Amino acid sequence: MDDTRAVNFLERIIEEDVENNVYHRPVHTRFPPEPNGYLHIGSLYAINLNYNAARRFGGKFNMRFDDTNPLKEDMEYVNAIIEDMKWAGYDPGNNVFFGSDYFQMIYDLTEKLIERGLAYVCDLTPEEMHLKRGTLTTAGTNSPYRDRSVEENLTLFRGMREGVFAPGERVLRAKIDMSSPNMNMRDPVIYRILNATHYRSGDKWKIYPMYDYAHPIQDAIEDITHSMCSIEFKDHRPLYEWVLNSLDFAFPEPPKQREFGRINITGAITSKRYLRQLVSLGYVDGWDDPRLPTVKGLRRRGFTQSSIHRFLTEIGVSRDMSTVDISMLESCLRDDLKSKVGSVMAVIDPLRVTITNYEGDIEYVKVENSNVNPELGTRALPFGRHILVDRDDFMETPEKGFHRLYPGNEVRLKGAYFIKCEEVIKDDSGKVIELLCVYDPETKSGSGNVTRKVKSTLHWVHAEKNLPCDVYLYSRLLTNENISGEEADWEGAADKGSKVLMSNAVVEESLRNAAPESRFQFLRHGYFVVDIACKPGEKLRFNRIAALKESYRKK
Repeated sequence: MDDTRAVNFLERIIEEDVENNVYHRPVHTRFPPEPNGYLHIGSLYAINLNYNAARRFGGKFNMRFDDTNPLKEDMEYVNAIIEDMKWAGYDPGNNVFFGSDYFQMIYDLTEKLIERGLAYVCDLTPEEMHLKRGTLTTAGTNSPYRDRSVEENLTLFRGMREGVFAPGERVLRAKIDMSSPNMNMRDPVIYRILNATHYRSGDKWKIYPMYDYAHPIQDAIEDITHSMCSIEFKDHRPLYEWVLNSLDFAFPEPPKQREFGRINITGAITSKRYLRQLVSLGYVDGWDDPRLPTVKGLRRRGFTQSSIHRFLTEIGVSRDMSTVDISMLESCLRDDLKSKVGSVMAVIDPLRVTITNYEGDIEYVKVENSNVNPELGTRALPFGRHILVDRDDFMETPEKGFHRLYPGNEVRLKGAYFIKCEEVIKDDSGKVIELLCVYDPETKSGSGNVTRKVKSTLHWVHAEKNLPCDVYLYSRLLTNENISGEEADWEGAADKGSKVLMSNAVVEESLRNAAPESRFQFLRHGYFVVDIACKPGEKLRFNRIAALKESYRKK
């Protein structure tokens, strides 16, 4: 990156450190996801910040899996996270690491910590430990096991490692200060017993380090210079620094932890716990459901890399927590697509139209490939006696301001002729099944013979020469954005009508060989993408990416 100027307060911190030669190594950042779920738009915010800071200062970027909890982690998530990062444009290359690779090093350093008298094995139950921890206004009470000798602590800690004790029977705690005003410094647990098989190291380990303890050590092992994390970790920074300062013999130039404001996005769920609930309870169709803000969901919905990058750039980096409406992300997408994608004819709820005075065979009419970009050229579409229009383009008794098809009204067919509705055909139930219209052959688009104006232009598709497809219309998933509690009330918060399948939809035949993830503008309906799972020869599936205008946003 040629522009090395800092663009936010975190990069100004890095810039100052570089100028003052604080580190005798390149700028080095990292993104440390726990492999217990899929990446989402909030993850990309943190990745974008760390990745771009490293590039801007000619440094390095690591992607490190913080896999210190075997109860929740899986290789499925590892593979998905790497794939999603690469798709989003943040390729870590060969700099992919695992916290589990450092288990032996962390263990060895921990024995040194015990030898320094800075950690002890504690036999208190979790309930007893909680009672002795104190409150925000009262100091905690020392554990009765706090003054065990170094020799006893080493013996017990090695016993924990060998599986001598049951989970919860003993833990290793840092010996800091039970009267500290920061609750995180009141002798926190740094190792616990977990008799669980790790997805990478198998059954080798019976004990696992806690995140707050392992994280700074992992950063230091990898020569990270600036460990940037969200604002909720600010109160954890003193522990981060305590760990590295206590192990100063191993890390003479320890990394710095610096925090940035968390971004909340209205209308989007960025809690992995809540995302997992939605998936497991069946309110969505999986982690890649287009209604979710996961990277896989955004990709399946049809979002582009450039629109996501623009969104992340425009929201900037704040010191404090802030909230952004998801409509801003959708706006970035529309701005990216409007001049790039072609416009096509698609009828998602077909109504048959017979042009009674059309006697000729099929003819081909010329239609622009884009309403805004003439460089995309034109294409020829079949037109004839029988066509299909969208059902909501007709009203038998029109409301005020409705200028599309109704008995006696004349409209233009995009790229073709003027037609006028003369008769309405209904089935036995009273449902309109066909419109009988007449056309004016002198009004062919581009002929120069049109001397009168109409108030509406309709899209259409030939009734026989078309391509049947499934069209999914997605809208906002949440009716209640203020989700809280361990088990959210998804029955009331998740909109069951946020996914609508239009199984009788048709598109023009030119899309027959449209590849997965191809994007198009369906005239009047919005932007659509061929579903990523579509296979050659199967019925096409289109997902609505976004409406043409923000007015589509659900209230």
